[in-house]
Amino acid sequence: MIRLFKHYVPHAVLLLGVIDLALLLLANNTAWLLRASQIGMDAGHFLERLPSIGMISVTTLVAMIAVGVYGAEALRSMRFAGARLLVAVSLAILGLAFLDFVMPGQTYWRSILLYAMALSITFLMVNRLVVGGLLGASAFRRRVLVLGAGNRAKRLRKLGERPESGFAVVGFVAMGASEPVIEDAIQRSAIEDLSRHVANLGASEVVLALEERRNALPLKDLLRIKTLGVHVNDFSSFMERETGRVDLDTLNPSWLIFSDGFSSARALSSAVKRVFDIVASLLLLIVSLPVILLFAGLVKLDSKGPAFFRQKRVGLYGQTFTMVKLRSMRTDAEKDGAKWAQKEDPRITRVGGIIRKLRIDELPQVWTVLKGEMSFVGPRPEVPQFVDDLEEKLPYFAERHMVKPGITGWAQINYPYGASIEDARHKLEYDLYYAKNYTPFLDLLILLQTLRVILWPEGAR
Repeated sequence: MIRLFKHYVPHAVLLLGVIDLALLLLANNTAWLLRASQIGMDAGHFLERLPSIGMISVTTLVAMIAVGVYGAEALRSMRFAGARLLVAVSLAILGLAFLDFVMPGQTYWRSILLYAMALSITFLMVNRLVVGGLLGASAFRRRVLVLGAGNRAKRLRKLGERPESGFAVVGFVAMGASEPVIEDAIQRSAIEDLSRHVANLGASEVVLALEERRNALPLKDLLRIKTLGVHVNDFSSFMERETGRVDLDTLNPSWLIFSDGFSSARALSSAVKRVFDIVASLLLLIVSLPVILLFAGLVKLDSKGPAFFRQKRVGLYGQTFTMVKLRSMRTDAEKDGAKWAQKEDPRITRVGGIIRKLRIDELPQVWTVLKGEMSFVGPRPEVPQFVDDLEEKLPYFAERHMVKPGITGWAQINYPYGASIEDARHKLEYDLYYAKNYTPFLDLLILLQTLRVILWPEGAR
């Protein structure tokens, strides 16, 4: 994987994205030339039209990222990829066509955009037919040797067997005398030279997956492997990189203290984040105010009670604030105390079900963002009652409050809606990853991917 602004991007995804961008430039340039020849116009020099076709290409690529074209499902399913590509290219082209309608003659010809849309979809689908097969081949997967043969090693085997995995386990070495969980693991005592064994397997990375590390680290072996140019990684860091979450099962304070993350540069990131929140929330409030008022009226007509729902939530550094949403439940929904929303929750009103699926109930929170109590991106704020309970049952839950809560977040785009302690545990792993690694780049990625969650509601309740 390649690390961009503290976030890991698989080599295969980066390669596919670069090829896609080149094909988009080709498709848009071809569309330009085709339309120019039809009307007998001189197309001009390529560099003269590069800004225009470049903007169309970049806009389309951003739309592709937003709707999940580079997600695991799209990489292994042509049908899934085709559907997402169609939506992404259509959204981008329709948006640019609307811009041309609003600013005629100063932006893009809609006829060129129509040709570009057809050519782009064709080129991108061909790219996936040709390159897609290669992306699933072992040549694009890192070869990993696991030192350990216990439950951690078993987890790595299962993770490596997933179709979307970016690595393949080429061997296991049992480092202790205990009975190995991995039956085909080779005992360390049977290997004369571990560094030579690594080289013979062609491993590009060694992962330390010992169940007990105290007085068991093979320091001499690890030093030789490292000096050969093979990357050596510990289990927790490897899982964080491969899954995009912090593994609570193996997490310990020393790893959080000494691993990369929580850098001093986050002061600048926080300043950039706040400027974006202010500008974006002001614009969004202006644009969405008619929608909020319309649905506030519908909420009032649909059921008795106020149009807006106010509730205390826990925010930055554990401080409470009042969060405002459009009411989607009956007014007596929490007469017995706060409860998690369930599937087909009977407390949800008719209009409430609609605004929850469309995420319209979240729009009033933009005001909370403008006030600075929330951000657009961050862990979802919980009610104090839930926080007290979860802090007792889940380790490191309080650490998620080290960053400002958000309307959308890393957990929301990676894990479906959950309503149990186990679901909260899984979401906490994603929240800790965000708190540890957040940058403006990661925020932008989350905002783009939120569009995918809105278009394809994945667990909205």
